[in-house]
Amino acid sequence: MTPPTSLLDRAQLDRDSVRQQLTRGLNGADDGELFLEYSQTEALMFDNGRLKQATYDTSQGFGLRAVKGDAVGYAHSSDVSLPALIRAADAVAAVRGGYSGTFASPPPHTNVRLYGDENPLDAPGFETKVKLLAEIDAYVRQKEPRVRQVTVSLGATWQVVEIMRPDGESYRDIRPLVRVNISVVAGQGDRQESGSRGYGGREGYARFIDTKAWREAADGAIREALVNLESVPAPAGEMDVVLGAGWPGVMLHEAVGHGLEGDFNRKKTSAFAGLMGQQVAAKGVTVVDDGTMASRRGSLSIDDEGTPTNRTVLIEDGVLVGYMQDRQNARLMN
Repeated sequence: MTPPTSLLDRAQLDRDSVRQQLTRGLNGADDGELFLEYSQTEALMFDNGRLKQATYDTSQGFGLRAVKGDAVGYAHSSDVSLPALIRAADAVAAVRGGYSGTFASPPPHTNVRLYGDENPLDAPGFETKVKLLAEIDAYVRQKEPRVRQVTVSLGATWQVVEIMRPDGESYRDIRPLVRVNISVVAGQGDRQESGSRGYGGREGYARFIDTKAWREAADGAIREALVNLESVPAPAGEMDVVLGAGWPGVMLHEAVGHGLEGDFNRKKTSAFAGLMGQQVAAKGVTVVDDGTMASRRGSLSIDDEGTPTNRTVLIEDGVLVGYMQDRQNARLMN
């Protein structure tokens, strides 16, 4: 699909009429926006030597948000039409009551583009993707006779977002995303263990379905399964654990990252509340939230409020120096 010039144009909506309803719904609020989205998604899974899943989905809709102090009025619809927007404006206006705030300044615009507009669902074709899945399955089974089960999947999303504010500012982003995953079960006697590798990014399939790329992933999944097959139970008690780059970052995010989000600290429900500038980790430990690495799965040119992503240092040399903020909590925490 060719990227649309505007999701409003795609829905055949008059921009002035939309802005009129947006202004009416957000009049007197502190902040807010109209968020429009159109997305295409596909998922293919090859399991036990056959294609088990092939799905394709298209979705669209909008969300209208009005922010008043620490309260939020929100309405959404999959019907992108003026009558639906009028009803949404009526709904979010109710959150204001008699409140009259000062509308926040818009996010800055950016010319930085961390990924292209390419729609990964366009190429390669369906038959080529299925053939690739079968080829990966055959490679794994031929490489290691102890492999008993192979699951290979391809997934892709192409998301177009458009953000409008009543002050006339608008923001747009096109977000491709692909994922390749290979899971292996190896067995010896009565024992079975699994291993997996996955990779992807914000671009088309080409680099990820290159033979060298998927063979490296397949070899990694096989190796992990075989290492697990030879593993022994870990002893009880505390011990040092070394985490490599990549997915272990999810563990850091769950253990520490959520506690460094602004709203939890504003409400004083975080273990880090009130500790800004104090030692919260061992010296030498620095934690960074970075949404600006080109083409990476977790990167965005702008977030869903229209704010350009940033590289935010949260803990520096063991000292708490920052929080992750959205616009509402940044304003409430000054």
